[in-house]
Amino acid sequence: MITENGTVIALKEDRVWVQTIRQSACESCSARSGCGQRVLASATGGRANQVLVENTVRAQVGDEVTLGIDEQALLGASLIVYALPLLLMVLASIVGHRLSDGADSWAMLGALVGLAAGFLVGRWLQARQDGRYEPRLLRVNRIASDTCI
Repeated sequence: MITENGTVIALKEDRVWVQTIRQSACESCSARSGCGQRVLASATGGRANQVLVENTVRAQVGDEVTLGIDEQALLGASLIVYALPLLLMVLASIVGHRLSDGADSWAMLGALVGLAAGFLVGRWLQARQDGRYEPRLLRVNRIASDTCI
């Protein structure tokens, strides 16, 4: 399970908006000196992200919470978002090239059609997963001094 801490900033029916700042993973990673993600995080100043998740732990605005996503779900979502469109783009480009006896314009058109088809199929596959690729609220992080009052 990959986890990240954040703060609840708004309630929306049975869901909450959680704000996280990307920087905690970069500080503990052994590859931080040569990583592109660290460069992006430093360029954006550890920019805050907001995510809408189901409120399964009865969090309130201002609560510090822990979000989590399963590693297999993250890997599956990454394959759908990145690998599927690229694979279909390459395959459609090859098909366009072969069907046109080597015309580059048909190969480029095939690549564009394959890329668009990859995004559409990926969106369709994601919609069928019923929240499998979404992060979940794991817990509300309470400070001991808050409970003693």
